Amino acid sequence: MTSENNNIPLTGKLILSFMGLFTSVSPYLADWNITHIYNPTWPPHAKFHNAQTMVLGALLGLLTLYVLWIRKEVNALQRLHEAVIIVSLYWVAQLPAILFPGTKLVDPGINHVQMPVILGVQFNQLIMDIVIVLPLIFLGWYISYRKLK
Repeated sequence: MTSENNNIPLTGKLILSFMGLFTSVSPYLADWNITHIYNPTWPPHAKFHNAQTMVLGALLGLLTLYVLWIRKEVNALQRLHEAVIIVSLYWVAQLPAILFPGTKLVDPGINHVQMPVILGVQFNQLIMDIVIVLPLIFLGWYISYRKLK
């Protein structure tokens, strides 16, 4: 089922496309180093799950781009909602991860990139998700949804 105007508005589509690319690439930028995949203290099974997470980010980001730019079988509003759900999954899944037993945001003894302190808050991946990533996804959705409705 398609509507007369089957196009997602360009501004929102570009924001969501950027977030799809970011979702595909950022896990490799963050984890393809001594702190994660090359960490000699990690057991092989932990590295397997790290690799799984990196591949999942790449696939979710690419699927987001497919839904935004190629998929035409459904109307623009449905594609917009599909893209937002898909691109959000990787980032939303990080939020409860810290609640699992034995998890921490960084491993002790590994020199991580020193994240900035902003307004007295130490920046980390969860703060990035809440303050930057998810709001940008929401902005891309909101700009497009407002014009499609």
